[in-house]
Amino acid sequence: MQFYLRLRRGLLIPLALTTLLLTSLPARAQNPIYSPIPLPASGEVNDTLSDRDIPTGAGGFARDYTVNLEAGDQVVIDVISDEFDTLVILLNKDGVTIGENDDGPDGTTNSLLFARITETGTYTVRVRAYAGQGTGSFYLRVARLREVR
Repeated sequence: MQFYLRLRRGLLIPLALTTLLLTSLPARAQNPIYSPIPLPASGEVNDTLSDRDIPTGAGGFARDYTVNLEAGDQVVIDVISDEFDTLVILLNKDGVTIGENDDGPDGTTNSLLFARITETGTYTVRVRAYAGQGTGSFYLRVARLREVR
């Protein structure tokens, strides 16, 4: 019993000092884990989907881009790839899906999505492979359709 009391007293001071030291160190922010890519002003990008991108939780990976859109905008989002079956998703600022498409009207596995924007804000365009199958290079274009007057 005497041994345990001495051991306990011998550990108490170092543990107290360690706790005091650790709580007095400044906190540092973690590196951001999720950081979508701002879409260039041209609205176009040639990029690559890889296994280093965002895991989707449903198999496969996704690459996200942010774009500022205004209420009333009508947008067309086009994703073309010769290396995988594309899927494009448009998400609002809260992460709610506005629309998605995995095949364009031309019968290919490229994606073509039309959407009408009802609220001004920053939106996310997500590019991924259909059914989580595949990676590779792709071309993404987000264009605003304007009325001709």
